[in-house]
Amino acid sequence: MKKVLAFDFGASSGRAILGTFDGGKITLKEIHRFSNDPVKVNGTFYWDVLRLFHEIKQGILKAKAHGGFDSVGIDTWGVDFGLVDKDGKLLENPVHYRDERNTGMIEKSSEFIDKKRLYELTGIQFMDFNTCFQLLSLKLNRPELLEKADKLLFMPDLLSYFLTGKMCAEYSIATTSQLVDINTREWSEEICTALGIPMNILPEIVKTGTVLGNLSDEICEELGVPSVPVISVAGHDTQSAVTAVPGLEKDFAFISCGTWSLFGTETDTPIVNEESLAFNITNEGGYNYTTAFLKNICGLWLIQESRRQWIREGKEYSYAELEKMALECEPFKCFIDPDAPDFVAMGDLPSRIKDFCRRTGQYVPETVGEVVRCIYESLALKYRYVLGGIQKCTGKKYPHINVVGGGTKDGLLLQMTASSCGIPVYGGPIEATVFGNIAIQLMSTGEISDIYEARRIIAEGEKLKKFIPEDTEKWAAVSSEYEKYIVG
Repeated sequence: MKKVLAFDFGASSGRAILGTFDGGKITLKEIHRFSNDPVKVNGTFYWDVLRLFHEIKQGILKAKAHGGFDSVGIDTWGVDFGLVDKDGKLLENPVHYRDERNTGMIEKSSEFIDKKRLYELTGIQFMDFNTCFQLLSLKLNRPELLEKADKLLFMPDLLSYFLTGKMCAEYSIATTSQLVDINTREWSEEICTALGIPMNILPEIVKTGTVLGNLSDEICEELGVPSVPVISVAGHDTQSAVTAVPGLEKDFAFISCGTWSLFGTETDTPIVNEESLAFNITNEGGYNYTTAFLKNICGLWLIQESRRQWIREGKEYSYAELEKMALECEPFKCFIDPDAPDFVAMGDLPSRIKDFCRRTGQYVPETVGEVVRCIYESLALKYRYVLGGIQKCTGKKYPHINVVGGGTKDGLLLQMTASSCGIPVYGGPIEATVFGNIAIQLMSTGEISDIYEARRIIAEGEKLKKFIPEDTEKWAAVSSEYEKYIVG
């Protein structure tokens, strides 16, 4: 019996999960859950990283109370980082990827390096919060901070450093930066030189699954636990989720569905060409140096933030109530592009959705149900659009879509996805990110032989939901109309 401890940090909450492996099945037990509340101070949006580390300590104490654990792994969202000085001290709280400092940095970067060349080197989708653009903002506006920095540590690596005192950049999280050369798997000197990013602050890139080190003496003494290994799992939560996709065939399509929807497939090598650049699709590093060829899509954030706005207005709808109201509304009345710049920032999303529809000459949704229906249908149609792009780039057709993550609980979205894409959808596992985190720990210690065995174990241990396409002709007919509203 092997027990491993997985910490999974999302954009709004975090969990400590104890995974038990009996040689045939992985069993999960959530032992600690906590909110992840970013804080805005003097116009800057920060992550409260010291509070998050406090919660890690609480998770370790609760794991100790449940009989202990044999290793630890941490995954988080991508791109964000902390800077530490030559004494190993954090210079300031990491800044949130939705902070306004990133605005306009993609366009600004083209003054220093050609956009096409940047994509050729990295194969990474252009998003204004990618690490390279955050660093460009610092270089232009706060160069003194970069001068003080000795090392840059991505969020999972920073938290692991707090536990071990060891610094590195795990491969999957490093690739989200748009600073890694896709061919050498090392930091790109060409990009760093062009953007004025000091290469000395970038730590060694290590392979996913590397044993970083053991819990430090200080942590062990404070918490009364043995010095177990801390493993650099796929630090980007998307890649931990991809590791756990129950796709037992060679070629499979997946959506890691949560706040973000990551739609893609797994390939042995990157795909970087004119088509993938035009489609702005990413080649993110995965376990064993595979590539997750995927598109980042703004996902259930649209529902989550709209619900928060309605709560601010005194209307506390449950997600089930929102789904029911959406189902009662007439279909296909209006659409948005989930990835339009209008919907990036926090705030009154329902009003922005109405403004988008008004500006594009569509029916303007009036009720809560109509807004929710607009979001769901637009997501499902964006999935169809992205599936077409992926199939064009890879030259392959996919018989079904595996949807993993928290979004698998949203049956309406999964049914619409099957109907829109015209192929069956299999939902599950919900806890794909945690399963992937735990599976990589078990592979690193030799308890599971390889990723194929890991996926088989996860698939056999989980009951997947199947959604069959319905009204496919109606969805196909409206898809061409929808594509008029895609902004980029």
